[in-house]
Amino acid sequence: MAVYANINADQGTTFTATISVTGANGVDAADLTGYSAAAQARRTYLSSTSYPFVATVTQPATGTITLSMSSSITETMSGRYLYDVEVTDANGAITRVIEGQFYVGPGITR
Repeated sequence: MAVYANINADQGTTFTATISVTGANGVDAADLTGYSAAAQARRTYLSSTSYPFVATVTQPATGTITLSMSSSITETMSGRYLYDVEVTDANGAITRVIEGQFYVGPGITR
């Protein structure tokens, strides 16, 4: 089961976050060697429009994933969205590791 965590970004800025994935015991780091990651945000679960994150397994042995989203994408967003992060192993098995709300605070400077 995925961990639930809310994240925040500022509209029109580059967003970056680091996620540490734990193993089944919820304490030790998951070994993500050989895994890839994918992540998206959507207004609702059923929304056809998605906002992609660049999701990269940056430190496989320690279960570290880096999420980023360009300022050109966050510029088009404002308010509450839902997001999740999935990892895929070498055999194609997909696991959702984190999900939650992604809040993009509106900006003033343009």
